[in-house]
This record gives sequence, structure tokens and C-alpha cells, in this order.
Amino acid sequence: MVEQIAAAVFVIALLLAAIWLLRRKGMAARNPLWLRSGRPRNLQVIERLPLTAQHSLHLVRLADELVLIGVSPSSCGEIKSFKASLLQPETTESV
Repeated sequence: MVEQIAAAVFVIALLLAAIWLLRRKGMAARNPLWLRSGRPRNLQVIERLPLTAQHSLHLVRLADELVLIGVSPSSCGEIKSFKASLLQPETTESV
């Protein structure tokens, strides 16, 4: 009986450690698909680029506009803003 409880606790701890690691690496969503609402989102983080341990750039979509935001420990500010329709997707050429 004690061995079964210890095995179950071990498996649950291993599962929690795997979820923590996947979230830390950005490979698991904090809100699973079944918990998300069906309505379209107006605010969306497109990408984050860490520059140093405390400085980063964030590309955010707000409706049909893209905003580049610089973040530091003492401030947060808009660097550039432009229409999302002006951004063309990258095309890969086959050689």
C-alpha cells in the first residue's frame, strides 16, 4: 500500500516538473485550448526578444496595429507602431 502511494506521488511530481519545464521553455500554454474563450482576441503578444536579463523587446498586436515595446526595470515604452497590414510574411524561395 505504501509503495503504491509513493509511486503515485512520484508520478504526479514528475508530471508537475515536466509541465513546469515546458512552460519555462515556452512550449506549453498557460491557458489550455479547452479553457480559452471562442471570441477573437484584440491584444496578442506576437514575440518577445530578451536583450539582457532585465531588458527586452515585445512585439504586440493590438487589433490591426503592431506595437514594438521596450521594457526595462525602470520603464516600459513604445518604440514603433505600424499597421499590421503593412507587414508582409516572409517568403521562402526554393533553390
